[in-house]
Amino acid sequence: MLVGNYREVKAEPVVEEPGVAVYWLVSQRDEAPNSALRLYELEPGAATATQTHYWEQEVFVLSGTGAVVGEEGQIPLGEGDMVYVTPGEWHQFVNSGPRVLRFLVVLPIVHQGPVQVG
Repeated sequence: MLVGNYREVKAEPVVEEPGVAVYWLVSQRDEAPNSALRLYELEPGAATATQTHYWEQEVFVLSGTGAVVGEEGQIPLGEGDMVYVTPGEWHQFVNSGPRVLRFLVVLPIVHQGPVQVG
């Protein structure tokens, strides 16, 4: 069993995404065999890269306001909202608010990283 506090995990900047940081809460580093748990923080005005991948991911917004952008357009997000991104669906997360946008992401361990599109 692994028990910890996210404040004990070092935030890592996402190299090609200015203003985006990720906390690797549970990952391969912890010998998790199936799923990873990450905490993302997007500074005001920041956005993740537009991406698609062959795995699903589940997202839960902890705080802040923003949007998820996809084929349906831009959908507003706020505290308590959840997103299910299906395999192969392109998407992007954007912080459109005045505070840090914080959200959890659950995804499978088997991936090798995002595939950039657009």
